[in-house]
Amino acid sequence: MVDLDSEVPPLPPRYRFRDLLLGDQGWQSDDRVQVEFYMNENTFKERLKLFFIKNQRSSLRIRLFNFSLKLLSCFLYIVRVLLDDPTQGHAWSPIIWVNRSLPLWGLQVSVALISLFETMLLSYLSYKGNIWEQILRIPFLLEIINAVPFIITIFWPVLRNLFIPVFLNCWLAKHALENMINDLHRAIQRTQSAMFNQVLILISTLLCLIFTCICGIQHLERAGNKLTLFDSLYFCIVTFSTVGFGDVTPKIWPSKLLVVIMICVALVVLPIQFEQLAYLWMERQKSGGNYSRHRAQTEKHVVLCVSSLKIDLLMDFLNEFYAHPRLQDYYVVILCPTEMDAQVRRVLQIPMWSQRVIYLQGSALKDQDLLRAKMDDAEACFILSSRCEVDRTAADHQTILRAWAVKDFAPNCPLYVQILKPENKFHIKFADHVVCEEEFKYAMLALNCICPATSTLITLLVHTSRGQESQQSAEQWQKIYGRCSGNEVYHINLEESTFFAEYEGKSFTYASFHAHKKFGVCLIGVRKEDNKNILLNPGPRYIMSSTDICFYINITKEENSAFKKQEKHRKKHESKLSYHGTSRLPVHSIIASMGTVAIDLQDTGCRTSSGPTLALPSEGGKEGRRPSIAPVLEVADSASLQTCDLLSDQSEDETTPSDDEVSAGLEYAKGYPPYSPYIGSSPTFCHLLHEKVPFCCLRLDKGCQHNYYEDAKAYGFKNKLIIVAAETAGNGLYNFIVPLRAYYRPKKELNPIVLLLDNPLDDLLRCGVTFAANMVVVDKESTMSAEEDYMADAKTIVNVQTLFRLFSSLSIITELTHPANMRFMQFRAKDCYSLALSKLEKKEREKGSNLAFMFRLPFAAGRVFSISMLDTLLYQSFVKDYMISITRLLLGLDTTPGSGFLCSMKITEEDLWIRTYARLYQKLCSSTGDIPIGVYRTESQKLTTSESQISISVEEWEDTKEQINYRNNHRNSTSSDQSDHPLLRRKSMQWARRLSRKVPRHSGKTAEKISQQRMNLYRRSERQELAELVKNRMKHLGLSPAGYDEMNDHQNTLSYILINPSPDTRLELNDIVYLIRPDPLAYVPNTAPSRKDSFCNTVGQDTREETQL
Repeated sequence: MVDLDSEVPPLPPRYRFRDLLLGDQGWQSDDRVQVEFYMNENTFKERLKLFFIKNQRSSLRIRLFNFSLKLLSCFLYIVRVLLDDPTQGHAWSPIIWVNRSLPLWGLQVSVALISLFETMLLSYLSYKGNIWEQILRIPFLLEIINAVPFIITIFWPVLRNLFIPVFLNCWLAKHALENMINDLHRAIQRTQSAMFNQVLILISTLLCLIFTCICGIQHLERAGNKLTLFDSLYFCIVTFSTVGFGDVTPKIWPSKLLVVIMICVALVVLPIQFEQLAYLWMERQKSGGNYSRHRAQTEKHVVLCVSSLKIDLLMDFLNEFYAHPRLQDYYVVILCPTEMDAQVRRVLQIPMWSQRVIYLQGSALKDQDLLRAKMDDAEACFILSSRCEVDRTAADHQTILRAWAVKDFAPNCPLYVQILKPENKFHIKFADHVVCEEEFKYAMLALNCICPATSTLITLLVHTSRGQESQQSAEQWQKIYGRCSGNEVYHINLEESTFFAEYEGKSFTYASFHAHKKFGVCLIGVRKEDNKNILLNPGPRYIMSSTDICFYINITKEENSAFKKQEKHRKKHESKLSYHGTSRLPVHSIIASMGTVAIDLQDTGCRTSSGPTLALPSEGGKEGRRPSIAPVLEVADSASLQTCDLLSDQSEDETTPSDDEVSAGLEYAKGYPPYSPYIGSSPTFCHLLHEKVPFCCLRLDKGCQHNYYEDAKAYGFKNKLIIVAAETAGNGLYNFIVPLRAYYRPKKELNPIVLLLDNPLDDLLRCGVTFAANMVVVDKESTMSAEEDYMADAKTIVNVQTLFRLFSSLSIITELTHPANMRFMQFRAKDCYSLALSKLEKKEREKGSNLAFMFRLPFAAGRVFSISMLDTLLYQSFVKDYMISITRLLLGLDTTPGSGFLCSMKITEEDLWIRTYARLYQKLCSSTGDIPIGVYRTESQKLTTSESQISISVEEWEDTKEQINYRNNHRNSTSSDQSDHPLLRRKSMQWARRLSRKVPRHSGKTAEKISQQRMNLYRRSERQELAELVKNRMKHLGLSPAGYDEMNDHQNTLSYILINPSPDTRLELNDIVYLIRPDPLAYVPNTAPSRKDSFCNTVGQDTREETQL
């Protein structure tokens, strides 16, 4: 048998249990070598250097001791001067010899010995091979002058009373103080303040000059005027201040020479110090200072982090942030890596902002700069992306890093982040509030196609306003539009509310209708106490609870409102004007002043809830009686609910597809999109095709093996197209398609979507621009940056103007980078009405309005918007943390089960019997459960002179007003459509010839008038030339020009939005009402109601986009 112990080698020493217990004693016999590192630091010199120089705390103590030693030596010198008698001696002997007592001499010798030893030791430790560099240093020479003579007096007692200029130690004290401050900053891990150091150096230099001059003059004048220290101090102050009274003057030449030398030194040293101080001050002004810890702990502040600060962004933030009363005491700290430009500097010097806004130049990625801004004590941090960057993805990456840096430095600081690309949103999911620009942009553009001016509606809701814009205007539409623009979204607890407390235990629609009728407020949503999700219009089945948070639209919040109740004296004829319902129509009035609203309450006595059942007005009804409307029930009755008609219509469409759908091969199904374009997109229930369309079939202009169509008209679409002109098909386009394919939209109303990545005229004609419903022009990323900021929109504006001139009947929705450029949209240089609106905008801006651009016709009509308008949505979230959620629900970006959606309906002639907004509110609440929130109204534009009309300048009108008064009035009242008739054109030519015959031919001024008038008469030929160009191009491309209507001009109308109008607002023909419709999937009845009795019958029976009443 083999001995196992002889075959198995022993374990290494470090693995044996015996060695672990007794220690490793066998390593000496091993071949290993023990290596000790950093042996050079174990020498005596290195240990001394570590203690005196390298170690921050010990070095600070040594320098503090050295500073105290120098001050002590100066103090001993002053004591010696005060104890000395300058009258002893004669001639020059008082200058060379002094009286120094033995104890004082002993102290000075001790101080000198310690100082010399310390100086020699530090010189030895800092020696680097050049001995003369150490010896010729000024501090070393001063130390030798002040210390060595005292040491000599130890061995030569005769020289004990020799004068030694010990007062020069003040310069050594100054040098020790500078080193001590540097070590202090290192020891406490603070960023060294160059400004503080420079001020300290300046003050210490000035004190050393004065102290040296005082001691020198006093000592030299021992042989002259016998001046005391106080007299020398007086003389120096008078001399250095350039006053020079002359009552105290030096007598002997050495003292005079010293004064000359000190003045020369001061003239050289002090200006250099002041120059450095001024330079550092200017640099500090550029980069900003520090927000002190004391202020951060006693005051409230927010931090705004941006990559570049523009004046428009700054003013939008400040105006919106400080519009809220409770934020008046907050401070805004701006952290920006770039230098403050001239415009921002001028604004921040205004007293209103200079006391509340602090600009710091620094990076959010540096902890030092975050510490300067006291980010850990901030109430919130706003991180904004630079949307004007050429590479928007790179801008998002910078924003993400800033958000990560702030979260790492201050985990408890609330973050409000703006991101550009939706695919980058999941990186900042941890932020408290996030606004993705492309998500909101495409969703608003999509809803603009089915709910006109949705972008304007959202913009007005998220801007803070008192509703006082244009209240002095003579235009009625400007008054009501400006007043309604002051409506915003507010919240309140139901049990604490005067508006809604009485509706506890009642249905949501009942509470919404009666609150609007009684107080003029529009209840749009609720949130349960135990649920974070907000429900917009949860429907009539939702019962209000005392703990619910109510969200409502009003001119101001309830806390700023005062209530007064008025008894109304009823008259006999009132019964004829009242409608049959739960209560009569109130006379609504809102008085807004100083942020407080006084609402006149009407006597709303309780009536019986029983009333006539819902029925549309019959043909045989009495003509003099207004048709009745069913009352809104306190608790929903399942038999009377008709919101399910939408689902029943859709289900019928699904089960029995039309012949057109069968022939086209379109088979739709409801479901969620199988693929998500980016992480973080909200799943939306929408219409989908049963089978995926091949990629080759998506090219509209090229045929493939599946179809041979090469233009939009060949496809034979039943509904009008929606054309999207964009630079690239980014992930954000997903949010444009989904709202247009949402499940609650009937299949018959789905519009084909054409994505146009390049927009020359040929491609526009191929994609069906002549019969498109809307064209959406998305701001191109490549043009968002320009050398001149506002020129970033130049290409978009000119291209849209070209489309406007070529296809005047096309509804164009445009996105711009800068809101100020919207005044160039559909620009008409000689339109007097547009010029008047321009003056109105300037007046509103001078008054401090945040919505000065709201009266521009393209914005009011929803034809143009800028995504920068939604920056206020992020700012408002600091006060209203629910605003982003409500906006996302309105735009369809988020879908919460049980929450309603935004849609619209159009008022037709059959609906005018309802007459008022209050009756419409009751009709909708009692039948479908819809909540109206506003009206989009279109009116004929008055006092407008379009380019296609025959116009005369002001000077011509003054010269010839007696002769052409009648004809010119007739011409101004004639629309552009009428001016195109041949008869009117012939009459205009005859009028021009008669006018030319009335004036003498020899007048040069008359010839110019005639020439100008002829140009005006032939101006219409430009429109004809454009029409011919389009038609010829269509013929060249093989397209039929039959659908092109070049003379269909809608320039003489104006449109605007009324948010939450008063109950007595009259409805007009073609009004479009914004509705929040309940979620059809929230409840499905067992049996569908009869379609003849349904209020929404016309939704399924009509192919129109709007809902009829």
